[in-house]
Amino acid sequence: MRATLLERQGEPLKTRTLPDPTPGPGQLRLTIGACGVCRTDLHLRDHEIEATKLPIVLGHQIVARTEDGQRVGVPWLGWTDGTCRYCRTNRENLCINARFTGRDINGGYAELTVADERYCLPLPDELADEEAAPLLCGGLIGYRALRFTKDAARVGLYGFGSAAHMIAQVAIYQGREVFAFTRPNDDRTQKFATRLGAKWAGGSGEKPPEQLDAAIIFASAGELVPEALAALAPGGAVVCAGIHMTDIPSFPYELLYGERSVVSVANLTRRDGEEFIALAPKVPVRTTVSTYPLEQAEQALSDLRAGRFEGSAVIVP
Repeated sequence: MRATLLERQGEPLKTRTLPDPTPGPGQLRLTIGACGVCRTDLHLRDHEIEATKLPIVLGHQIVARTEDGQRVGVPWLGWTDGTCRYCRTNRENLCINARFTGRDINGGYAELTVADERYCLPLPDELADEEAAPLLCGGLIGYRALRFTKDAARVGLYGFGSAAHMIAQVAIYQGREVFAFTRPNDDRTQKFATRLGAKWAGGSGEKPPEQLDAAIIFASAGELVPEALAALAPGGAVVCAGIHMTDIPSFPYELLYGERSVVSVANLTRRDGEEFIALAPKVPVRTTVSTYPLEQAEQALSDLRAGRFEGSAVIVP
């Protein structure tokens, strides 16, 4: 099979020919139709997150077919022990021995892969493979983060990329008002957000026209935390939705006072996947995608780093 590998962190991905993978006990062999590109892949490539094995096939938003023709999705959470105190209390996203697709387990920048059958999510047929792929991380993490905002009526989304462009649609479907925050002077992305139904869109340093009840930070920039706190109404929450974030600068207690809070979202659970995949067709969530062939996975990561596309990038083998 062809696969694009991260051989050394901080260096470009390389496309290689590898032996076809052989499934072990409880695993499925999958033929990949599409794999979404996630900022976590970029963090691994750029050595902002430590890889647990090298070389590794990146990619954890996999849409694939089983050998008997079923279409499934393979998300970031690829295996848990089922016995630790987190697994035993329905918090498998915090499993201390968890293994993650595309970091600990070879992922989807390839023609074939194997995955634990228990962590493969059945997918509906409404969306094409490349449209469904971004749902499996950006969508799932966005959904979990949105749940952390509880019943917030006015929600700010900082970093209007793959996850935000999907979860904005869910929030609007739920009757909330969405305020989109982009890189300063990014008129193209701000117009994209308003086309999707955002009530307001502006640069990350701007004040929204109304105080927010909650903010979700999808960008990996820690300096956005005090900015988001400054935009919150009393009682509001800032939800940090990324797996990696630069250091959060110090800020005056006044920004936190008024029962404001800061919380992180870690990974996802299979229940998140089941709920969101059932909800997405009802909204319906429409993904905006830019596709790349397998050999151009490095270019897809470069374009993600530079913000050259709207929505999501997807690798199509």
